[in-house]
Amino acid sequence: MIRIGLVGFGMAVRVFHAPLISSVSGLELAAVVERNSDLAAQRYPGIVTHRSLDSLLADASITLVVAATPNATHFDVARQAIEAGKNVVVDKPVAVRSAEIADLIALADQRGVHLIPFHNRRWDGEFLTVRSLLQVRVLGRLVHFESHMDRWNPGPARRAWKNDPEHGGGLLLDLGTHLVDQAVELFGLPQAVSAEIDRERDGEGANDSFTVRLRYAGFRATVGANMLSSPAAPRFHIRGTQGNYRKKGVDPQEPALNKITRIPAGPWGTEPVSEWGMLHVDVNGGMVTRPLETMAGDYRRFYEGVRNALEGRAELPVRAVEAWRVARILEIAQLSSEQRREIACSFEP
Repeated sequence: MIRIGLVGFGMAVRVFHAPLISSVSGLELAAVVERNSDLAAQRYPGIVTHRSLDSLLADASITLVVAATPNATHFDVARQAIEAGKNVVVDKPVAVRSAEIADLIALADQRGVHLIPFHNRRWDGEFLTVRSLLQVRVLGRLVHFESHMDRWNPGPARRAWKNDPEHGGGLLLDLGTHLVDQAVELFGLPQAVSAEIDRERDGEGANDSFTVRLRYAGFRATVGANMLSSPAAPRFHIRGTQGNYRKKGVDPQEPALNKITRIPAGPWGTEPVSEWGMLHVDVNGGMVTRPLETMAGDYRRFYEGVRNALEGRAELPVRAVEAWRVARILEIAQLSSEQRREIACSFEP
């Protein structure tokens, strides 16, 4: 068994990491750092509660640490875990700045341990469906790709740090990390980036709206999110020379995970027919429209990949350098928004 220690027991751990880890064979949810409460022990009887990170890291039986604390603390928690000789999974973003991610990569290489970004939305059902659709090229030559995760949430952030740009708050580092990571997974690194990053809700605080355009040869991929959309824009809208695909709604795993401590046996991550996207394809000059079944998503695949990598049976499910590249793109996007121009991409460390 790979014994795992959690750092923190906030929403990211409670909804994502803990139920996923407890649902993957070969992984043991062994310990948690909670400074002032025992919430994890109430949900997972038998877990060991530590009151400090140092106490957790002193446990030689823990081989993997999960850092899912507020964004601005990711770098320091991951650094301490690596220096203690632990492999570490870090919730997105791995760090607030790409230079910090580069430092962690170098440190992990030096200590001979793995640094693994939690880019779980690579296992969203709608993303898996889009990847499969693009591989068969039924839409012809791609001319435009849009990916949105819009919400209606006009009130202030429930956690103060999420509204503080100095502490890694803001929608760009939150959903932007996922959406850019998905685009790079599909199309590779862009040639150039342009963006508008704004604060739209009332009051001061971190950004809550962004549109990032990634320029590739022959087309652009546009990703965006905001907190003032009702109804939301389509989750995906893809246009090609032979047809279009439009998909509303987001992967159902997060609300399902919010209600459980372990994924039950049976179907998981499936969508009802009413949520399937619509495929429109030109057939002999006439447009044929049909629903396209959304593939089942499964975030367990991330931790299965972590297990297999730690056992030496597979490559890491997400490489740290990929998180660094996404962070660089987001930094270029921020600069583009400030300077109101497209900026060519550079991925030199």
